[in-house]
Amino acid sequence: MPGRGPALIPPRLKPGDRVRFVSPASPPSREHVQNSVELLTSWGLRVELGDHVLDQVGYLAGTDEARLADLNDAFRDPGVRAVIATRGGKGAYRISHRLDFDAARRDPKPLVGFSDITILHMALWKWCGLVGVHGHAGAEGTRRVLMGTEQVVIPQNPDDVSAATTMPGLATGFLMGGNLGTLRTSVGCELPSFDGAILLIEDYMGTGLGEIDRELTQLAKSGMLDGVRGVAVGHILGFEELLGDETLGGWSVLDVLNDHLSRLGVPVLGGLPLGHGSDPWSVPLGTTATIDTDAGTLTVDPAVS
Repeated sequence: MPGRGPALIPPRLKPGDRVRFVSPASPPSREHVQNSVELLTSWGLRVELGDHVLDQVGYLAGTDEARLADLNDAFRDPGVRAVIATRGGKGAYRISHRLDFDAARRDPKPLVGFSDITILHMALWKWCGLVGVHGHAGAEGTRRVLMGTEQVVIPQNPDDVSAATTMPGLATGFLMGGNLGTLRTSVGCELPSFDGAILLIEDYMGTGLGEIDRELTQLAKSGMLDGVRGVAVGHILGFEELLGDETLGGWSVLDVLNDHLSRLGVPVLGGLPLGHGSDPWSVPLGTTATIDTDAGTLTVDPAVS
């Protein structure tokens, strides 16, 4: 993969380390930022805000240049030991190709974020092999993922809608992926190879079943699903009331997922508490992971060393 060597695993965070919040996509509320600052401060971290964290231009957290400057300043500052997105939304895809990848390679530090931030994770993995964290500051396990070096074991929730996508088996590979819509947006630009990967996907309703179908179809037709060893399915939101809806010919989101994922011929573990649902977990991206459908677990090597 151009520009990429072995996976870069950043050092773990320690009390007293500096971390910086940035807003690469949509603007957060002041209250949300304050709550996040208080949480990380309680962990013993020294929390900083990028210069443009609370900017707003339309639905973006400031201009492209301002959002990019905050990101690159954080990656270039040797005293900053983690870069944390305040939220997702829209806009990270406008600047993902302009990250300072040389700075990220010289001084590896984790990026924490999900949703629209998925495209930044994809770019950093493609060009640097940088391990990141899918999730947000307040998600379950974020402190352990950033400050500990134990494996992360995420249990399946059998009551979650996507749990019924499970296809039996055991599979191991590097965990990579995130929001399905953002992965599709990344095709042809930031999307890396998933050959040898456990592919993580999560999504929400958008325009309906057809949107999920389009996303998975584009990934398959572009060849980006070739070599995938397994699929870890997180929250798939907004479809609960459509289960069995006869106006859709009786199809549900489970039928769409199963139709596509069964063609891969690999183990699939659904029902994982990852993504946009309530009480999500944070999980490393880029380290070795195993899905075990018998045990109902996704086990992931640490994001930090």
